[in-house]
Amino acid sequence: MRGRMARNAFALGSAGLIVLALAGCNQSAPEEEASQANLKIVEKVQIDENGAEVKAAEGASPADPAGDGKATCPPVSIAMAGALNGPDAALGINIKNGVQLAIDKHNAANPGCQVQLKPFDTEGDPQKATAIAPQIVDDQYTIGLVGPAFSGETKATGGVFDQAGLVATTASATNVTLSENGWKTFFRGLANDGVQGPAVANYLKNTLSNKKVCVVDDSTDYGLGLAQAVRDTLGPVADSACNISVKKGDKDFSAAVTQVKGAAPDSVFYSGYYAEAAPFVQQLKDGGFEGTFVSADGTKDPEFVKQAGESSKGALLSCPCGPATGAFADEYTKKFNQAPGTYSTEGYDLGTILLKGIDSGAITRPALLDFVRNYDGQGVARKYQWTPTGELTTTLIWMYEVQ
Repeated sequence: MRGRMARNAFALGSAGLIVLALAGCNQSAPEEEASQANLKIVEKVQIDENGAEVKAAEGASPADPAGDGKATCPPVSIAMAGALNGPDAALGINIKNGVQLAIDKHNAANPGCQVQLKPFDTEGDPQKATAIAPQIVDDQYTIGLVGPAFSGETKATGGVFDQAGLVATTASATNVTLSENGWKTFFRGLANDGVQGPAVANYLKNTLSNKKVCVVDDSTDYGLGLAQAVRDTLGPVADSACNISVKKGDKDFSAAVTQVKGAAPDSVFYSGYYAEAAPFVQQLKDGGFEGTFVSADGTKDPEFVKQAGESSKGALLSCPCGPATGAFADEYTKKFNQAPGTYSTEGYDLGTILLKGIDSGAITRPALLDFVRNYDGQGVARKYQWTPTGELTTTLIWMYEVQ
């Protein structure tokens, strides 16, 4: 209820801002709208932990969830857990759609093995996820999970899935400590913030030659962990005069804007999600900030551009997520009438890995867990192979730009 009230308040506030903006500059509104409509997030460069460019790998064909069409299996299901409603829903929906595409392709090709997707909406809230986790593990047909999506909810529920022996593959939770809990069922489908933080920090410091950066976090498990990695790597380049913490759900960033203006940095790195990044960058630009706005995977979604409008232009966004390419991008766009978003590719790849396990005969939780533990194969986004703690054996970061 609290979340719904906050969303309604934000919707009313946004509507009010739009009315005021149109009343104040009615003649230029169509041009502004056209400009905003043309803005999109474009992949810029792939980087290593030193912030240096790495050419994208080419060659290997990604695994196909359709398989050979000869699979047979009893009724089994794959669960997906993440925010499907609420201010960050776009990120969860991207993952769900990726998994759904993989399952639909599989089921169409394999009439003897029909796998069901069971989505669970956590709204990205650790408390809601804690209540939902028992529902997932108590379903005897569910033998694999893509999720939870966010770091906080993953932290709150990882022990439940581990105790149940349910393989839990996350397409998006990047907090470093998640793989340090001793969970045997946790598998991260992308680089963690221990890779992303240093990579983007070194990109700002070494490649873009920034001399002063303000680092702002949203006080969540994700935001704090990533911001700490960025601050540690930036060292003195992270200006202590604008080392700022805000709160998830904030819409008024005037105090932070004042601090940033006083420091006059080359860039501001925001460690959080798009629901707050959008009003923050708007208020920064309105306040006269002329540096570069930089954020990470929690912000890298078309909703950021949609909500921030022209203020998002030129923003740099890091992400351990791979760009959508080839047949996957075409199939996704055709099916959902929109281009793949952040983590859509990872959702598809992780869903495909679970399906390949099912097709191999791994139709129990222990068997599917063992299959994933020993998996080694190419996906759309990257190669997937895991260490004993559930981290990928190879990790790189992409930088994107709003253009």
